[in-house]
Amino acid sequence: MGGIAALIAAATVIVGLGMFAFFLSDYTTGDPTPGESVAFLADNHTAMYVWSLVTLIVFSIVLVVVALALYQRLKIARPLAQTAAAFGLIWSGLLVAAGMVLNIGFGTVVDLYGTNPAQAESVWLAIDTVGNGLSGGMEIFGPIWVLLVSWAALQTGALPRGLAYLGIVMAVAGLATIIPALEAVGAVFGLGLIVWLSWVGLIMFRGTSREA
Repeated sequence: MGGIAALIAAATVIVGLGMFAFFLSDYTTGDPTPGESVAFLADNHTAMYVWSLVTLIVFSIVLVVVALALYQRLKIARPLAQTAAAFGLIWSGLLVAAGMVLNIGFGTVVDLYGTNPAQAESVWLAIDTVGNGLSGGMEIFGPIWVLLVSWAALQTGALPRGLAYLGIVMAVAGLATIIPALEAVGAVFGLGLIVWLSWVGLIMFRGTSREA
């Protein structure tokens, strides 16, 4: 089950990045004004809702399964594995909260836009700030989870060393976004997460198949 969940998680990241690149680029690139962002949201409400649902809510649900499955695999390094699982679960909780805030907030903004555009902009600024903060405008909990899992994997040998080293590199890149000037480096974590989760998923899925 953990293997399938990891593959689903990787797929949600791919879907999210693909939607951002091909359908939502006017919202995510450049420096649009609040008015332009609200207008885009009003015209693309369904797409924004689906993006948030898939990349935040669905991802957070399967992340719980992945975090617990990895704990079971790495629990020989008990203190480290327990700490890693805790960070994974906290990250999941933050993401689902962000998804709910954004999806409910998007609807409110769209409803207000037709009657009071200025108020719609104010609401958008609030939900965008809260949503970005919860979902990882600066990546912290996600990279720490990957870092601790990778460290535990090196200690136990329960996962390939190459996977562990990949996790460490991408985790450091994610944590670097704490520094505003290095925010762009966070892309390494996002793209690396696709490979890392896919690799974890295949390893766990094959292990389950052999046990069956």
